[in-house]
Parts: sequence; C-alpha cells; structure tokens
Amino acid sequence: MQLTHSQSKKQNSPDAATRSQIVNTYRSLNHWHSFQFKLFWEGIIVGIFSGLVISLFRFLLTKAEEWRTDLYEQLTQLPNLYTAGWFAALLVIGAVLYKLTIYEPMAGGSGIPQVKGVILGFMRMNWFRVLWVKLAGGVIGLGAGLSLGREGPSIQLGAVTAQGISRFWGRSRMEERYLITSGAGAGLAAAFNAPLAGVIFSLEELHRNFSAVVLLPAMTAALTATFVSRVLFGRGFIFSFYGLPPFPHIHLLYAVAIAVIAGLCGVLFNTGLLNINKFYGLPVFKNLYYKIAFSLLCAGLLGFALPQVLGGGNLLVNELALKTFPLQLLVTLLIGKFLFTLISYGTGVPGGFFLPMLVLGALVGSICAHFLLAFHLIAANHAANVIVIAMAAFFSASVRAPITGTVLISEMTGSFSHLMILGITSAIAYIVAQLCGSQPIYEALLLKNLQSHSTPDPDVVKEERDIVEVPVSSGSIIENKKVKDIPWPDHTLLVDVKRGPDQLVPEGNTIIRAGDFLYVLTKTETADEVRALGSDLRK
Repeated sequence: MQLTHSQSKKQNSPDAATRSQIVNTYRSLNHWHSFQFKLFWEGIIVGIFSGLVISLFRFLLTKAEEWRTDLYEQLTQLPNLYTAGWFAALLVIGAVLYKLTIYEPMAGGSGIPQVKGVILGFMRMNWFRVLWVKLAGGVIGLGAGLSLGREGPSIQLGAVTAQGISRFWGRSRMEERYLITSGAGAGLAAAFNAPLAGVIFSLEELHRNFSAVVLLPAMTAALTATFVSRVLFGRGFIFSFYGLPPFPHIHLLYAVAIAVIAGLCGVLFNTGLLNINKFYGLPVFKNLYYKIAFSLLCAGLLGFALPQVLGGGNLLVNELALKTFPLQLLVTLLIGKFLFTLISYGTGVPGGFFLPMLVLGALVGSICAHFLLAFHLIAANHAANVIVIAMAAFFSASVRAPITGTVLISEMTGSFSHLMILGITSAIAYIVAQLCGSQPIYEALLLKNLQSHSTPDPDVVKEERDIVEVPVSSGSIIENKKVKDIPWPDHTLLVDVKRGPDQLVPEGNTIIRAGDFLYVLTKTETADEVRALGSDLRK
C-alpha cells in the first residue's frame, strides 16, 4: 500500500512489536469488508463474555445490598455493642478497599474515564488485574453502603473483558479499540437491560463518531450481552414506571422549565465532583485510607438516619415513582444523596456515579412535580412523567450525551412514547450546561487523571504509535484539500482513505471530501491533533 508522508520527513524507527501492529492494521485496511465481517462475529463473543461478567457483578451486588438492608434492620433491635462492632468492621472494610485501590489505581472510580483514555490511546490497562479488582472492590464498596453505581464499573468490566479477548486473539491495537468500545457498550447494556443505550453510548460518548466499523460490533455485543442478562435476570425494567401516560403537549413549557432546573443541577453536580478533592485535601485526611474510612463511617451513620441514600439508589427511584413523599423529606434526600455521592466518589474506590446521578435527577423531578401539583398545574398521574424528564435532563447536562440519555431513560422505564419530550428536554439541558461553561464530566475526569499522571508510564504511552480513525466533517479545515496541503503533525502517515464503499490509495494530490474516513499512523501524543483535523471548522 502506498503511504503519504507528512510534511516532516523525520521518522523514528518503530520497534518489532509496533511494526507487527502496523502490518496487522494494514492487512485489516486492505481487506476491509472481511474485517468488518470479522468484527461482527467478534462482537458476539465479546457480548457473551461481557454479559456473563456483568451478570455475576449484578448478582453479587444484589446479594450484598440485601445483606446490608437486613443488617441495619437487625442492628436497630440489638444492643449497642453490635453497632460498635459494625463500625469497627467498616474500618476493616476501609483497609481492604485501600489495599485494592493502591494495588490497581486504574480500577478506581467509575472506570469510564479510564476506558475513554484507553480508546484514545492515552492509557493502558492490565485487563485481568482491573477485572478482578473492579469486581471485588465494587461489591465491597457498594455492599458497605457507599453511594456509588454499578453502571460505570460494568462499563469498565465489559471493556477489560473485551481487551482480554483481544489479547488472547493477538489483535492489533486498532481492532482492540473497536472491541473495547463494544465491550464497554455491552457492559452498559447488561447493567441497565438497555441494548440500544449501550450502542448509542459506545458511539456518542466513547468513540465520539458514528463509524460503521464500530456500529456492527457494538450492536452485536450490546444485544448479545442483554440477551445473556435477560436469560439470567428476566426482562424486567430497572425502574418501575409502569403505564406512564403520554405527557400532554400543552405542558411543554413546564417540561422546558424542568429541563432548565435539572440542567443547572447537573452543572452543580459536575462542579462538586471535580472539586471534591479540595475537601479531601484538608490536613485531617492524611492519606487515602483516612478518606475511605471517613466515607464508610458516614455510610454507617446514614444507615440509621437516612438509609435511602445508601448504595446506588434504584430502589429509591422506584419508591418515588409509586409513592408521594413530603417536600421536606425530598429536599433532605436530595441534599443527602448529593453530598454523600461526592464523599463516596471522592475516595477513588471502585464504583461510579452513573446511577446516583439518575437518582439525583429523579429527586429533582419529584420536587418539581410537588410544586406543579401544589399549584394544580398538572394532573397527579403526570408526576411520574416529570421525574422521567428530570432524569434525562440531569444526565444530558452532566455527561453531554443527549441521545444516550433519551434512549437510556426510555429503555430503563419501558416507555418509548416519551422519546420526543425526552429528546427536547435533553437538548435544552445540554444547552444550559454549555451556556454555564460546564465540561462533560467524563472528559473532565479523564483530563484530571492525565494531569495527575495517575496512569502507568505516561511517557512510554505517548511514544507509542497507533492508527487513528478520523471522520471528516462538513466544513472542516481539511475538506476539499489535497493531502499534500493538509497541515499534518510531525511523524504522521496517512495510511488509507475510506469513501463510502470505496477504498482510496492516498497520494499527494488526493482530495479529501466530507464524509471520508481517514486512517492515520501517528504518535499517541499527536493523536488528538490529528483527530481535530477532521472536526475543526474553517474560520
């Protein structure tokens, strides 16, 4: 295959492993249709194994949360000595979580920023260590009552499962990125019983473009993982919003107001997550163990005072959908869940904020519904609609993935008659977050991780070479330009151009068109600059 060199002629000689990766990638690009067909079947394999891993995770979490609920019920009836023993046990649990977090830092937190970092080429994961540490740490932390979610960890578990399959098969890094993206989507699909949301999340949030080569394995992986999950757990929805009536069009202004309020709350949530390290920077928190112990002791106290805020919180959402809560209790739950989620996530132990974020959105919606009902602006049977709208808007403002939020909430509640209103409110919340200058939370957390050098051997990662897929947007700076006139970064090679079903051999006079997919060999440290060429608009 003919290669087009960048303006710089300086080239570093790649090592044997890198040369092998490049040769394998060239073969895939030269046999594109068979490569896509192979990814289709590999997606099914990834979906099967990811579905089994996530199902195990869900089962263990369910048992751990049932055990915790029974424990607190019994402790209220037993002498205080047993309660003191439980708090001592929480300190021991903190020590276990501390050891696990120190042993494998890449398994800390939700795992979604790490998955994005791996897909972008900025991070490397030891897939087996991350898998068992995430599994064990997630079950222990959520079982002890920390306000963390299973969905972020499920996404990372699906991703590392796919990475393990890729390593077993000896796939190239380009192919491995596609499989990791598919595994991550399968993890979300199996965790939420939401296959469409898993596919959209893979494309919209992780891969950041709707490439057909990603779509095929992402679909097969998500659908297969959901099938495995449903065989083991049934077809029930995550949230109990049964028989939701259509939201009247005359209430559209109310929906807009709810979206604005939930969007502002999502911005506040992001600000809290990104700045909780300032709280944990106080002198009293001498090391990581003190942070973890503090959060677990808070969980112990809340287990008696406000048990609804412990754990992920999906049961609380179900109660909000079926019961009427006093306003004072709703505000208390919102403040308690908000603060305890920040405290829990700030420790860095395995566990995410995906589900707690939706719970916060549901609480915001419940408070909005309370006022709308008090002023007789909506009928009582539309209160649940307000909760659903607020969840989608809160998610969209925080994650900046409005399509994923719309589809996800629809699948989780089992109501697709609300797609239009959810789409409208998600878009409004997205704009609210943009106007407030809030960053997408997972991108912001990834940037913090990279800046803190918490990734393994960052300098080595930067020196590695990889094939980057660059979709060319309409109006971008390289649209209608000849290859030789494009300002390529140093040490960059244009390897291949895909134009619809056609494959072009790139030459200096080849003109790049909108809709093309470019495959570029470059260093990790210049990969973002190369990707930006396809999306940066002409000034």
